[in-house]
Amino acid sequence: MTGAITYVRGDATAPRGKGVKVIAHVCNDLGGWGKGFVLALSKRWPEPEAEYRRWHRERASNDFGLGAVQVVRAERYVWVANMVGQRGVRTGRSSGVPVRYGAIDTALAALAGHALELGASVHMPRIGCGLAGGRWERVEPLVTARLVERGVPVTVYDVA
Repeated sequence: MTGAITYVRGDATAPRGKGVKVIAHVCNDLGGWGKGFVLALSKRWPEPEAEYRRWHRERASNDFGLGAVQVVRAERYVWVANMVGQRGVRTGRSSGVPVRYGAIDTALAALAGHALELGASVHMPRIGCGLAGGRWERVEPLVTARLVERGVPVTVYDVA
């Protein structure tokens, strides 16, 4: 049985509901963590940033790269999924956007396995649509196909 994405106004770093929750967000492939949604994550928990930076630093010996996902425990019932879904970052001279839809798709597919294993729901802002420059019309079908259709409850948070 599949449902649909639930949309709410609120803070994705304060996921609603009972049980285990995974907060999913998109990271760049440069090891940079300093703008956008990650700042809100770091205000609440140091672990996701520390683990992301370590993952990037040790990338020669791990799976870090576009499409990879790292699931980090933030507290007893809350995990954070660092999903590498953007190539570089936007600069003043950039032509085009850093978002990589194929990488987000791959990361979401991997995230589904983690969420099902944990018995968790997934909570997120409109991933890939902030600093990465993506369009929700392209991301939403990926979230539906990779998570919702596999039975993972998903809540998307829009800023109140």
